[in-house]
Amino acid sequence: MDYKKLHFDTLQIHAGLDKSDPTCSRGIGIHPTAAYRFPTCDYAAGLFELSQPGNIYTRLQNPTTSAYEERIAALYGGSGALAVSSGMSAILIAVTALASQGDNIVASPYLYGGTYNQFRHTLQRLGIEVRIADTPSPESFAALIDGRTRAIFVESMGNPTCAVPDLDGIGRLAAKHHVPFIVDNTFGAGGYLCNPFEWGANIIVDSATKWINGHGTAMGGIIVDGGNFDWTGVGAVDAPSEGYHGLNLWKSFGNQAFIVKCRVDGLRDLGACPSPFDSYLMLLGLETLSLRVRHQVQSTRRLAEFLRDCGKAKTVSFVGFENHPSHANAARYFRFGSSAVLNVELKGDIDSTVRFVESLQLAAHMTMIGDSITVVTHPASTTHKQLSEADLVHAGVTPTLLRISLGLEDVEDIIADFGQAFVKAGL
Repeated sequence: MDYKKLHFDTLQIHAGLDKSDPTCSRGIGIHPTAAYRFPTCDYAAGLFELSQPGNIYTRLQNPTTSAYEERIAALYGGSGALAVSSGMSAILIAVTALASQGDNIVASPYLYGGTYNQFRHTLQRLGIEVRIADTPSPESFAALIDGRTRAIFVESMGNPTCAVPDLDGIGRLAAKHHVPFIVDNTFGAGGYLCNPFEWGANIIVDSATKWINGHGTAMGGIIVDGGNFDWTGVGAVDAPSEGYHGLNLWKSFGNQAFIVKCRVDGLRDLGACPSPFDSYLMLLGLETLSLRVRHQVQSTRRLAEFLRDCGKAKTVSFVGFENHPSHANAARYFRFGSSAVLNVELKGDIDSTVRFVESLQLAAHMTMIGDSITVVTHPASTTHKQLSEADLVHAGVTPTLLRISLGLEDVEDIIADFGQAFVKAGL
């Protein structure tokens, strides 16, 4: 089937379905197997030398997961996708596929706390330097690029600030320097709200735990290869592979070379594979992705308007409002010019903020976004707790800042829940 002819709402249901399945099953089967039988030794040899497609071991590939990967690749219009065990493992595998000891990547200042820690600590121990730009402007990134830069990394919408970078400008900068452009598109809701490939991205990573799953029932990450980068001369991909008897992935697999490298090197050696059952839950979540996100975006605007007018908030940060610093970029890069997340700085202090959070009855206090349940997170004491005071300021995290991810409830019930929590918190 030519997926390019289908709309997003159709692809999220039909892409990846095997209509030749002799069982004629409507749903995709769960394959709870660790290994696969090889009909012949020659067949097995072909699998292991990458000349024969097929399943070897579920650490590398599984039929349920393959269907999920095909659906994600179709939604993004990419050349291929790789499912992994979490969003953090997606970032780790993508970056380490490109950078080695002595190399560097250049990253946005607006990063999820877990990503920041991976960049500042884990990658540093591996000898990979992460250079954090002073601002999200292309000029700030350009000043940090040198001959050892192996990637540029941004979030399509920063977590928790909701800052939207100039994707087009940074994409053109990356192309100018022949450096792969990686975008964490978690806030882009599986490509429904934002597809960075349309703006020059070459690789997308996504925490599938969030909107792709949509119900808080499974952990997962995804890497998508745009198939739009010329890997000629890039040693990480266009060079003899020591692990495969000198095989050159770029010459052998063309526009799927990067995603193949992530699979046959990253999953093989790091082992961060998803379970078939989790892949199945992701497939179920994808079937309703656009429906859920449309509702959540509408609810987010309604709650943002309530918080702006209720007199309890110091600031309300919502990209749908014209006073948000990223309003123009959100209007350009995101469907509806909006998001399903907002931030609010409450009046009062950290103690009253904690009382407010602990008084909520419907909204859940969790480190989660994109769930069917509305989630309120206090970044200063959770997702960004490990950051220094200076880094918190740089990331825009203050003591009374709350990140709010709207769920599927009736938003008027959420507003009522906030109202009673304000009273109990003494705000």
